Order: sequence, then C-alpha cells, then structure tokens
Amino acid sequence: MRMSAHPFVDEALITAVSGRGGDGVVAFRREKFVPRGGPSGGDGGRGGDVVFVADRNLSTLLDLKRRRIIRASRGADGGTNDKKGASGETVAIHVPIGTMVFAADADVDCDEPLIDLRQDGQRWVAARGGNGGHGNARFKTSTRRTPDFALPGQEAQNRELRLSLKLLADVGLVGFPNAGKSTLLRRLSAARPEVASYPFTTLTPSLGVVEFGDSRFVVADIPGLIEGASDGAGLGHRFLRHIERTRVIVHLLDLGAWIAENRDLIADYRAIRQELKRYRPEMLERQEIVVLHKIDLVPETERIEFMENQLGELGIQPIRVSGATGEGIPDLIRAMHQAVEEAIGNELTAASESELSEPGS
Repeated sequence: MRMSAHPFVDEALITAVSGRGGDGVVAFRREKFVPRGGPSGGDGGRGGDVVFVADRNLSTLLDLKRRRIIRASRGADGGTNDKKGASGETVAIHVPIGTMVFAADADVDCDEPLIDLRQDGQRWVAARGGNGGHGNARFKTSTRRTPDFALPGQEAQNRELRLSLKLLADVGLVGFPNAGKSTLLRRLSAARPEVASYPFTTLTPSLGVVEFGDSRFVVADIPGLIEGASDGAGLGHRFLRHIERTRVIVHLLDLGAWIAENRDLIADYRAIRQELKRYRPEMLERQEIVVLHKIDLVPETERIEFMENQLGELGIQPIRVSGATGEGIPDLIRAMHQAVEEAIGNELTAASESELSEPGS
C-alpha cells in the first residue's frame, strides 16, 4: 500500500509573537566648533509582523503542528545623527487555501474566525509589530532646545491562535467506507490516493484536478462517512467539514457491496444524506450527482436497471460508472462539469442580487 509522504494535518495551535519596536535614542550633536549641538537621537525601527499567506501549493498544516511559536524580530534602536533603527523582519507563514484562523484565548469568542483565507496569495497580519519609539530629536521645539528624553518602542503583540483547514474543492466525493472514492479519483485525475479493499483506507482527504475541454475543476475524495458522523462517530466532524465548501456532491453507491453483502443502497443513500443534514442542513441544497459505482462487478444489466428504477422512484437519475475499468467516466466528468458551472453561475447571481439589495446601491 502506498503511504503518503506528507501527513495530512488540518488543525494546529500556535502562538504568534510580533517584534517589539526599537527604542528611541537620546543623543546630541558633537560637531567641531559647536559647543552645544542640538538633539540628534533617531527613532527606533518598527517591529516585524507575523503574517499568514494563503498558498495553493500547500495542502496540510503539518509544518505549523511542529512549529508552535512563531516569532518576528525586534526593531533596532535608533542611532545618533538622526539615524532611524532598522525595522524588524516580518515572518510570512504560508498556509493552505481554506485555512481559517480563530482566537484561542480563553477570554475571546472563539466561534467566529478572525480570517478565512480562501484566495491564493491572500495575506493577513496575525500579530502586528510594535512601532518604534521617537528619539529626542523629535521633541525639539522653539522653547525646548535640548530635550533629554526619548520614547521606548511599542511592545510586541502575543496572540494564541487556532488554525483549522477546510478543503476548497468544486466537487466532493462522498459515500460509505470502501465505496471506491479513491479508485474513482485516480481514474478522474492525476491524483494517486491510497487504494485498498477495506474500510477507512482513506484517512486523509485527497484532491485531484479534472480537465474537461479548456476547463479544470478540483475534486476532493472525502473519507468514508458512517451513521453518527454528525455526532462525531468514526471520523465525524473532522472530515464532514471538508464537504462544506464543495459546490457539488457526488454520492457513490457501492454495487459491489450490494452484490456481495446484500447491502441496502437506498438505506445507505438516505443515511449519508441524513448525516449531511444534521451537520449542516443547507448542504442538502447543493447540486448532487448519484453514481452507481463498480458496475464491472455486476454483469447482469437487469440487476443494475432494478437499482436504477428504485432510485428513479426517489426522483434520482444515477450515472453508471466503474473506476476500475473507466466505463462511464466521460459521462460523469461531463455531468460534474455542468453541475459546477451551474453552481458558479448561481453564486454569481446571488452575489449580484446581494449587491443590488445593499443600501445605497
């Protein structure tokens, strides 16, 4: 079995510490033939920031799991002859797109994210560096010619933060464990998730890019759900949240389990839908594609038609697919592309209507 080289980590607790501002300096000019020179103490430099940057090339918070304290450098003190101290170096921490940052302080509301980093290159200052203190040259006036004081630099910020990653994908593959999601993702894209014939092989969501003509969309293989997942059973909330941001849900029904184990696929379908509803009721409003997977294991066409008729009574028109042989894959990709385009169109329409309804629009 192929093991992942980079473990998937979707939660991290860190302390972000910015740089303290440099101190202002008390100094006076000592030029030749100027017995009582004026003030020349420079300002301190600004402390460095700690900044999070969304990076599409990352898919895990593993590095932050290992790096609990992130500290920016202090600003340098001011110098003589009005020289300003150098600013502290800002520390840029790259995180995957879809990372949400929460306050982890006990006295702060931690339910709402401070920031949701959803766009590649998006930046957010987690801890802002302190301003440098003014040197005594700043305080010279017509009545105060030789100020003998300066200000210290501003203190650093120290923030306890919790990072939580929610995958951003156009399509999410869902189904019971061992429904063949990983096999299907391998067939759909260049992704190479682990594949084996037992439940819970996939403990890590995998992303793959699917091409359709000139278009590309991202598909996520979400680990298998079980009844009670919305209450935390099995992989529970840890992976349910990765379905939240998918535009389209592709629901796999395992024909292999139906044949070999006499599983009730209609009951399976309803159970997964119920878990999604209990977790986030609005998830049932997403566009959905139902797939009868592993048709290569059912040689009798009549048996597949029987299952199609059962789903038809629920108003569902499934797509027949085999991730192992590739049968039905072009039809599935076409359906996914159409559903993604419709979902994006609906989002744009909703955003436009929201702008028109705002006061002053």
